[in-house]
Amino acid sequence: MLSKKKYVLPFTMWLIFESIAVTLWLTKDNLFYLFNFSYIGTSITLGILLFLHNYKYARRIVQLLVGLYMLIYLGLICNENMQIEGFWYYLFTGVFEAATIHYAVAKIFGPLIFGRGWCGYACWTAMVLDFLPYKEPLQPRKKIGYIRYIMFVASFILVASLFLCHISNLEKIIFWIFLIGNILYYVIGITLAFVFQDNRAFCKYICPITVFLKPMSYFSLIRITCDKDKCISCGKCKRVCPMNVDVTDNSRNRENGTECILCMECVKNCPKDAL
Repeated sequence: MLSKKKYVLPFTMWLIFESIAVTLWLTKDNLFYLFNFSYIGTSITLGILLFLHNYKYARRIVQLLVGLYMLIYLGLICNENMQIEGFWYYLFTGVFEAATIHYAVAKIFGPLIFGRGWCGYACWTAMVLDFLPYKEPLQPRKKIGYIRYIMFVASFILVASLFLCHISNLEKIIFWIFLIGNILYYVIGITLAFVFQDNRAFCKYICPITVFLKPMSYFSLIRITCDKDKCISCGKCKRVCPMNVDVTDNSRNRENGTECILCMECVKNCPKDAL
């Protein structure tokens, strides 16, 4: 039987997203935002509740509910580029809509509350990669994380160049970039997973979105902590962590601390319930 305190987190998450939904609906006078953020918040809340009731596939359900919604409905049906190029596009046009709002909530200011939770529960690229066989990294982490910064700058230069060259039909081009970019992300992500025997290799080394996520994640309010009195230093949490985070260190400077995606694999696998 779960104590009432256990329900504080899911209720809080739902309240945060519902507040965003109502605020954007009223300020933007657009009912879509009420539906959009209510749906995402309810999906995340459902996942947390399922996890609290020890349902094995709780996080996977949220990944599919949110990831497929954003990829198929927002992306393919509504023709919105929710990738980083879409963010640059709307930023350059000075429009606070679609991708700019998405990035502000999920990837720029949101991580102050839930860290890299986007990567663990909503990313449609990781949604596919997490179904691959290497859920626990079988090789040490590579020192090639600088590639993500190259990708970040390259995406900015690409969109900026399109604006500077006054390319016609720019919105249509941005949508094609979304389609081609997603295909490339999946191909590269799946290839790296098998080469490095690590499902999350793409997230660690290539994904440009992490450049936004990492700084704010350092200050995240929601984070995994370790009860030192219960911990027996068995090392199981480090082995099962897909992002190689040392969750036994409670300091914000812990190894790979800003990489935690709140997947809860360490919590589920801790033999002493120390996390």
